Amino acid sequence: MFLILLGIWGCMPEFSKDCIDMSNAASTYLGIVAGAIIGGIVSWWVYNRQKKTSNTQERVLCRIEELEENHDVILKKLANFDDMHETALDAMSELNRKVDLLLNTNDKRP
Repeated sequence: MFLILLGIWGCMPEFSKDCIDMSNAASTYLGIVAGAIIGGIVSWWVYNRQKKTSNTQERVLCRIEELEENHDVILKKLANFDDMHETALDAMSELNRKVDLLLNTNDKRP
């Protein structure tokens, strides 16, 4: 079938023994077919590489979003811990002030 199609395009000495030289038409059609095949292969390769890169970028972005969520949770826990620490420190300061006040009142008694 392929040889019949090539025979329609013109004389090709590679496929026909009666032919001396390839015609311009056959050369043009063969160039178009070869270019289409090579172009298809290159296009597929570029598409495949871009798809792999896109998938990798998507996984990285998802991981970054997970890390940001974890980061927010950790920051909230640190803020709560800081609030509790501040409350405890205020309570200790108040207790220290009361103890000092009691000690000073006891020292002033005869």
